[in-house]
Amino acid sequence: MSEPNDATFDIVILGGGSGGYATALRAVQLGLTVALVEKAKLGGTCLHNGCIPTKALLHAAEIADQTRESEQFGIKAELVGIDMAAVNSYKDGVISRLYKGLQGMLKSNKSITIVEGHGRLVAPNTVEVDGKRYTGRNVVLASGSYAKSLPGLEVDGERVITSDHALVLDRVPASAIVLGGGVIGVEFASVWKSFGVDVTIIEALPRLVAAEDEESSKALERAFRKRKINFKVGKPFEKVEKTDSGVKVTIAGGETVEAELLLVAVGRGPNTANLGYEEQGVKMDRGFVLTDERLRTNVPNVYAVGDIVPGLQLAHRGFQQGIFVAEEIAGQSPAVIDEAGIPRVTYCDPELASVGLTEAKAKEQYGADKIKTYNYNLGGNGKSQILKTAGFVKLVRVEDGPVVGVHMIGARVGELVGEAQLIYNWEAYPGEVAQLVHAHPTQNEALGEAHLALAGKPLHAHA
Repeated sequence: MSEPNDATFDIVILGGGSGGYATALRAVQLGLTVALVEKAKLGGTCLHNGCIPTKALLHAAEIADQTRESEQFGIKAELVGIDMAAVNSYKDGVISRLYKGLQGMLKSNKSITIVEGHGRLVAPNTVEVDGKRYTGRNVVLASGSYAKSLPGLEVDGERVITSDHALVLDRVPASAIVLGGGVIGVEFASVWKSFGVDVTIIEALPRLVAAEDEESSKALERAFRKRKINFKVGKPFEKVEKTDSGVKVTIAGGETVEAELLLVAVGRGPNTANLGYEEQGVKMDRGFVLTDERLRTNVPNVYAVGDIVPGLQLAHRGFQQGIFVAEEIAGQSPAVIDEAGIPRVTYCDPELASVGLTEAKAKEQYGADKIKTYNYNLGGNGKSQILKTAGFVKLVRVEDGPVVGVHMIGARVGELVGEAQLIYNWEAYPGEVAQLVHAHPTQNEALGEAHLALAGKPLHAHA
């Protein structure tokens, strides 16, 4: 769309990632005009440096494992090596196709003006890009996140790298240390182990993926031990030194670990520096933009969505927040987003998926005596046996009340989280889910079996 002379819009959005472009698309559906400002590529972290490329690598890793293990299925095949140039070509092809599709969708929309360049908030209702000002009746801050490091830890892009560097690595390292046992850390550790790398995870917290239910964390740790992925939990990082062959990392207690490279996977920080937010009076906390439950900042008609808002840093959270804000601005008064109701998936091998409250959080919220749990072992599920995967579906419910948490671990359980989030968000009782028919043989049956058992009428499980 050509820019109008006055460059005034219903909404000016600063950032074209998941939250920003979702805001734009929903806003124009509701008859609003939009200026979408992006300094790099539309699609943001998720498309170019996060969800999509990492999952492409994880799929390649799954193929490597399947080839290596094919004989147990009666297929004779041999893994002769990992061609990183070809793996990266496959990954980049996926990104390119999705990027072209997104570009086409946004650029063909006559109500969206795409502004390329570095934007800065210069007034509560104005974003400046390369000397030109774009005024919005409303402004949405959606500037995303960046790969964090730690104080005193210098990332050189060669021996000490972030996930951004790891995604374009042109070789398979012989060994790697992963600093951080959260989602990013365990996913890269999983990929590299499948590619034949000697991997060690270092995590300051007492367990891997510490935000997940403790039973899921412990199950993942058991699976990683079986896969010979080394990890050291409860071990804060102290320093890193360069060696002739790579790096040496010192952790609490003076213990050292050496490897070819160090991946710094300590999370993502809000990309809000030098964008004019604080100068315009936007309330911040450690770089994050503070909002109320309707995603309004303290400045009238200025909203914030995505990774810069405290909470889960997930693309689908950004999408939902973008849709919410567009509808809010259009006067539709959408329902407030329940953060606990946002599904969470970690795509390592085995996968973790969850929605709702952990057992610990549920006990804290409702009282320990009010919470009941049930674990259905995937060993009793036919499709899981076919896939040769281990794991479980764990339900957390309030006594005589709804299911308030679903936690799963096993191959491909991320594909089951859709029903799980419906169960949580619709406040379903075990008996209500038990009435639903789940196709056989599928892993989806495990959800049905768990609810049958929790409702007191188990079929293939013990109550």
